[in-house]
Amino acid sequence: MPDAPLSRTPKPAARRWVACLCADWCGTCRDYRPVFDQLAAEYPDMPFLWLDIEDQAALVGDLDIETFPTLLIADGAALRFAGPLLPHADTLARLLGSLEADATAVPVADAAMATLVQALHRQVSSMQTAPSKIP
Repeated sequence: MPDAPLSRTPKPAARRWVACLCADWCGTCRDYRPVFDQLAAEYPDMPFLWLDIEDQAALVGDLDIETFPTLLIADGAALRFAGPLLPHADTLARLLGSLEADATAVPVADAAMATLVQALHRQVSSMQTAPSKIP
């Protein structure tokens, strides 16, 4: 009798995460923080990361952020969105909804962006809960 085929567990879906790149000196970022935290509470299984580019300079590396707030959204290590976003809860919620319908990853041509996305993916992979700030 032949051996039974090995059962295969489906690969889990990549964990989606959202990172806001901000600066403490930026008034728009300070105003956006409560909105961002509100959305984090509405998506408890999705990590929302708040990164002050000056406090987290080693993590951000050579990435040049020109417009605040800048958001990164990824499924695991696959970047789905990178860019400035109007600081409104509805705007981010609509963007997250649109990403559910379209699984296309964004090509990352900037080496500093690729490095940051990989570092954040590792950080998110090691999290047990969904904190809203990188320590």
